[in-house]
Amino acid sequence: MTDPALPRAPEPTVPAPGTAVPGRHDLPSGPERLPAPERAAPQVTTYPVSFTGSAGEYFRLWIVNAALSVVTLGIYLPWARVRNRQYFYGHTWVDGHNFEYRANPLKLLRSYVVVGALFGAYTLSQQSERWWWLSALIALAFALLYPWLVAQSMRFQAVNTTHRGLRFHFDGSVKGAYVAYGAANVAASLSGGLALPWAWFMQRRYQVNNLSYGSARGNFRGDVAPMYLIALTGVGLLVGAGLLLAVPAVVALVAWMAGSGFDLDSMDWESLGSGLFFFIFLAVGYVILIALNGVAWQYVRAATMRYVLNNTELGGVVRAGATFNPWRVVWITVSNGAAQLLTLGLATPWADIRRNRYLLEGVSVRAIASLDDFAGGAGGPESALGEAATELLDIGLGF
Repeated sequence: MTDPALPRAPEPTVPAPGTAVPGRHDLPSGPERLPAPERAAPQVTTYPVSFTGSAGEYFRLWIVNAALSVVTLGIYLPWARVRNRQYFYGHTWVDGHNFEYRANPLKLLRSYVVVGALFGAYTLSQQSERWWWLSALIALAFALLYPWLVAQSMRFQAVNTTHRGLRFHFDGSVKGAYVAYGAANVAASLSGGLALPWAWFMQRRYQVNNLSYGSARGNFRGDVAPMYLIALTGVGLLVGAGLLLAVPAVVALVAWMAGSGFDLDSMDWESLGSGLFFFIFLAVGYVILIALNGVAWQYVRAATMRYVLNNTELGGVVRAGATFNPWRVVWITVSNGAAQLLTLGLATPWADIRRNRYLLEGVSVRAIASLDDFAGGAGGPESALGEAATELLDIGLGF
């Protein structure tokens, strides 16, 4: 028993958590006190895309291809197409390596013959009332096969494109093609164009997500809302430019009629409608409308291309980037068209080089791994039929 008169020994005090105690090491009381291991930030390397083609060099190739295609009645077209692409691919460089295009012109020729024969039969049958059903049957077959042809064309283009000796591949399913290029286009038509930006989104996602380089698969990180913003800008451009041109024209027309003493009440509108004045008025208005529509479409194409490139990645370690200005692309396209018109087409090589240089030099590739680390992968069989159909029928895939 303890005597209460004796002084009591001080009771041991419990140090506060984290307080250092003399004579012993100040160890953390739990694993949560351990400092988190520092992770090294991945090193991002940017590889600019460069283009080394020249207008003079390409003009010589272009004029020879055009002459041989005319002399051979179009048989040389597949070789001309392959040589043109080989020129542009061979002068496009990333990280010290150029792209290559390895398509076989003979494969393209067989497909060109099939598609050309169908197109010829369609054109001739349209001229005869007896064979109208044939043109209708060919048109229906083309509409039903269109998504499949698009998928085949993408597969052909991808598998014949190489960089650093590695092929690109396109593994899009036929079902996916019918959703992106069949159902989406039908929805865009039935909605009066309201669903068109959604169709663009579905088609770009189908293209990018099914593209691969070696074993690295593409991934589209974009959304549908920016597509609507691009479309609205294009419509605004079309309407705004149309009003900008139409209002002064109408004011000038009314002023001229008033100054010339025209009386609208006594004017013979039927004779005016069949006259030269009305024909010229309609022709000029139609040309202006087509030109404005072309300008707006060029903006939509360039803006969509930039958005898709800025939201495309490959294998989770490589991302594309684009800094070109869509309005600058519109200006280049319009001035190129004027130069081609004034030179009767002889400026086409210069125009192609000019546009490609501006676009490609505004593109870069950012990677957190060496581009040498990609391993090759096997691709599926490819058919040139889709490529021939899209080329001959001038269907732009934006691949």
